[in-house]
Amino acid sequence: MTARRVLATLVALVLTTAFAGADSPAAAEPAPPGDAFYVPPSPLPAGNPGDVIRWRPSHAGPRHASVDAWQVMYLSTNALGQPDAVTGTVLVPKTADRATAPIVAFAPGTHGPAFGCTPSKMIDIGAFYEQPGLDDLLDAGYAVAVPDYEGYRPDPKTTYVVGRSEGPAVIDVVRAAQRLGAAGLSASAKVVFRGYSQGGGAAAWAGELQPTYAPELNLVGIAAGGVPADLVQVTLQLDGKFGFGVFAYALLGLDQAYPELQLDSFLSDNGRAKLAEMQRSACTFELLTTYANQKIADYTTGPGYIKPAWVARLNENKLGATPPRVPVFLYHATGDQLVQFAQADSLHKAYCAAGVRETWQTYDTDHITLVYTGNADVLAFVKDRIAGKPATASC
Repeated sequence: MTARRVLATLVALVLTTAFAGADSPAAAEPAPPGDAFYVPPSPLPAGNPGDVIRWRPSHAGPRHASVDAWQVMYLSTNALGQPDAVTGTVLVPKTADRATAPIVAFAPGTHGPAFGCTPSKMIDIGAFYEQPGLDDLLDAGYAVAVPDYEGYRPDPKTTYVVGRSEGPAVIDVVRAAQRLGAAGLSASAKVVFRGYSQGGGAAAWAGELQPTYAPELNLVGIAAGGVPADLVQVTLQLDGKFGFGVFAYALLGLDQAYPELQLDSFLSDNGRAKLAEMQRSACTFELLTTYANQKIADYTTGPGYIKPAWVARLNENKLGATPPRVPVFLYHATGDQLVQFAQADSLHKAYCAAGVRETWQTYDTDHITLVYTGNADVLAFVKDRIAGKPATASC
C-alpha cells in the first residue's frame, strides 16, 4: 500500500469515527413519526447521560426563518439515580458561529402535566409562553437548549418540581446539544443555566449538581428566578388558594418520581378523578383557573403527604445544601402569590453565607408578571458571564 493510500485510509477512518460518534449512541435511531417520537425505546440504549437517542427537525414556531432547530431525545438520570430518556429542543441561530457559540440551557417554567403541554411541542407550534426570554438569547447569538423534563410522553408521568430529576435533565440537554452532530456545537462552549419558576428551581438544581454530575461543562453562570427552593413551604401554603392546582400537581410529580410515596393510597374518589383529569388535559392556564381555590381535603382521605416518607423526599429536594461554584443571579417577586418569597430569601442567604458570587434582586410585582419583566436583567447577567466580566456579589 502506498503512502498516499495509507494516508487516505487513515483520514477516512478518522472521519467515519467522528461522525459515528456525533449523535451518540454511535447510531442514533431513526425518529419515529408524530407523537411516537416521545415514547422512549424499551429497553433504553446503552450510553452516557446526554447521549442522543433520536432527533428530528423542529419548526421552532416564530423563529423558523432565523434558527436551525431540532427536537431531541437523550439519556439522562431520574430522581432515583437511574437512567431515563428525556426530550427537548435545541435551537441555533443561523448566523451563529457554531464552533464558538455559547449554549444557554433554558429551563422552562410550569407547563402542566398533560402531554399536549410539552415544552418542545409548544416551541414547535409557536405557543411557548416564555418566547420573549427565548428570543432574547437567540437574538444575542446564543445556542439554546430547552429540556422538556422527565415524563412528557403520550401516557405522561411528569416529575414536576422534583429537583433531582429536573437538574440532570437541564444539564443533559446541554450535553445532547453538544453531541448532536447536526448542531455542530463545541464541547468546550461556555454554558449558562437559566430558568424561572419551575425552571428557576431546575436551573438552580442543575447548578448545584453540575460540579459532580457534569464537571466537564464550561459552566459560567446561573440565572434562576421565582425559585421553589423549599417544597414544604411552597406547596402547603397554596392549599385553598389561587395556586392550588400547582400544589396538586406537585403531589402528582413527587409520587411519579418516588413510587414508594403511594399517593393513591390516600386519595379520595374525587381526588383520583380530578388528578386523572389534570393529567389528561391541564396545562398552566387550567392549573391556575380550573383548579384555583380548591382544597386538598376534598382530594384526600387524610394528610398522607405529611408522613415521614413524603417529608424525607421533600427535604431531599430542598435547595441550598451544595451551593453552586459559579456566579448566580437569583431573583424573586416580593408579591409572589405562587412561590413564597420567604423561602427564596432563605436560599439567597444560604448561598451568600456559603460564599457564592450571588446577585440577589427583588422586584415589587407578582409571580406571573416577573416571567416577562425580569428578562432584561437576566439577559444582562448572561451576557456579562459569557463575556467573562468579573461577577460581584450583592450579599
